[in-house]
Amino acid sequence: MADFAMPEKWTADQKLFPHQVGFTCPPFDYDAAPSDFLRMSPESVGVHGWMLHVPDYVHGLDQRKKNFGMMEDFVHCMSRNGVDVCGQVGSNWVHASGLGVEGIRQHCADLSEKYETRFHMAGYAMVEALRYLGVEKVALNGAYHWPAWWQGTAGFLREAGFDVLWAGNFVDQGWFPDQEAVNAKRWIFDGDLFDRSFSYVAEQAPNADAYLINGMCNFRCGPNGLPQRPLHLARDMEAKLGKPVIGHDTALYWRIMKDLGIAPTTPQSMLLESLHA
Repeated sequence: MADFAMPEKWTADQKLFPHQVGFTCPPFDYDAAPSDFLRMSPESVGVHGWMLHVPDYVHGLDQRKKNFGMMEDFVHCMSRNGVDVCGQVGSNWVHASGLGVEGIRQHCADLSEKYETRFHMAGYAMVEALRYLGVEKVALNGAYHWPAWWQGTAGFLREAGFDVLWAGNFVDQGWFPDQEAVNAKRWIFDGDLFDRSFSYVAEQAPNADAYLINGMCNFRCGPNGLPQRPLHLARDMEAKLGKPVIGHDTALYWRIMKDLGIAPTTPQSMLLESLHA
């Protein structure tokens, strides 16, 4: 059999789509990012997902730090398949790494340069989005996150220079008796909790420039109770609060689209709508 080697660099005519995006997510998470991103993108976009594999994974922050090197495996693999931009789903990986804000920025830049493929992490994309919008004061809806998770996010935001006026999860807000009850929902919640939760956060921090929601939780707000991420709900909440409502999903999608030079084809929240400018 003749020797055969796949191309190390893909020309435009060798790609399935003019704009190719790769997503990765934590082990054992069936992630909505590829579907959500594709549904609001132009037809020129193609999306591929890769679920990280850590056999004994139990969502520990220490496990994320230990397996942080898998980010490079992901970018390397995607770059060899003609992907233009890679997105890492999961807001906790940035603070779990211990690298700090500048360290994460440099890490993303180094991988992007090494593999000639842009790489973005959801936790740092939030920082970039807030800076782009000129936001200074924020309130963090910790949603389903364990205390160590949302506290890590709040600390990361403070290190980045933002004034975190209030932060707390669904237990702190009084919707669940304890973290075990939250965990039992497996990150899918009743649809009206999104409105109730953000109304509570806004009451705690009326002077915030923007309201944020941690992670990638889901609310049963879609057709026939289909779970939906903050991406689908932020626009209506912004109309109620009169301020930007930003999730780590919307921040990551915004950063990827910014690199690709594209904008959503469906109405979205303030951050994503800014891409039309």
